[in-house]
Amino acid sequence: MKIVVASDSFKESLSSVQVANYFRRGWEKFSSQDVKFDIISMADGGEGTSEALQQALDTKEISVQAHDPLMNPILASVHVSKKHRTAVIDVASASGLDKIPAGERNPSLATSYGTGELIKACLDYDIDRLLIGLGGSGTNDGGAGMLQALGGKLLDANHQELPYGGQFLKQLEAMDMTALDPRLEKTEIIGLCDVNNPLTGPRGASYIFGPQKGASKETAASLEEALSTFGRVLNSYTHKAVSELPYMGAAGGLASALEGCLKGRLEPGIQFILKESNFYERVRDASLVITGEGKIDYQSGSGKTPVGVARAVKEVNPSIPVIAICGQLGEDFENVYEEGITAVFSISEGPSTLQEAVADSKKLIAHLAGNLSKFYGQIIK
Repeated sequence: MKIVVASDSFKESLSSVQVANYFRRGWEKFSSQDVKFDIISMADGGEGTSEALQQALDTKEISVQAHDPLMNPILASVHVSKKHRTAVIDVASASGLDKIPAGERNPSLATSYGTGELIKACLDYDIDRLLIGLGGSGTNDGGAGMLQALGGKLLDANHQELPYGGQFLKQLEAMDMTALDPRLEKTEIIGLCDVNNPLTGPRGASYIFGPQKGASKETAASLEEALSTFGRVLNSYTHKAVSELPYMGAAGGLASALEGCLKGRLEPGIQFILKESNFYERVRDASLVITGEGKIDYQSGSGKTPVGVARAVKEVNPSIPVIAICGQLGEDFENVYEEGITAVFSISEGPSTLQEAVADSKKLIAHLAGNLSKFYGQIIK
């Protein structure tokens, strides 16, 4: 019997590989069956993308001095593969929401400058291709800070450069990208997205993701105005309606700057990683597939790992059951059943705070795996 475990990380708790290993331990503790586990580190463009591609691309993690969203110096990381002349970064490594203390989260002031610093660090390794995981950001500045770190200038009506932070985009009148790092021109840049939201509008970055980053209703409306101005100037600069395309709301709108100014292209992260990890071949002889993420809800169908894995399994063999595990079941999670997921289980065993659940996540995953092994063992007798 072969079980493929292809879970995303559990945000601020466990990495993809840790989720898989604790699941395997729990299963093996209670199962008498001869089981072979194939652990495939998985991500969808969100946090953990670099880790998910580490085995497939044979990358090495390298520490880099950068700045967090509030311009505090931090130590972030990039992953570089000399063999494939490829670098991988997570926006979340420098510009992630988890880099900002809960009481200081304010997307009006947060900047993606640190992500630009990581890009520059990757270019120093003479790469041909740069992969950027766009999930988990704590910013809502349209990628303005990233552009500023790379030599771009965002100018107001007086031809003065804008300060860092999403709120100042209301003053944007023009872009000057002539001083962008010239090495970008020779580098293939691919942004890996875990959402397909546009830059602005009811489903845009400010209204949908702003509140998660600390924005009040009033702040979200102000940021929507700022990104609308940014989108208008970006469209003028690129001579096309970049801001109206799908995926442009990813990473607080950073995706739009990536495509519009850095000439990158955007792809669904889960599809890219499934292909790079040789998932389709590795799952072909599986008896069961386990996937998961921290929370499964109505957003899970818009590019998240569990649904992406389930769809891939259906392509290979619709009869292989796919079980999703998560820390929390959210609103309308049942929608994932229509995408090929057989069943969804929360690891929660009772009332607890978020902090308690995170602290106990290793044990809870192992307990759930043990219970599933006993149940599954009876089913296939």
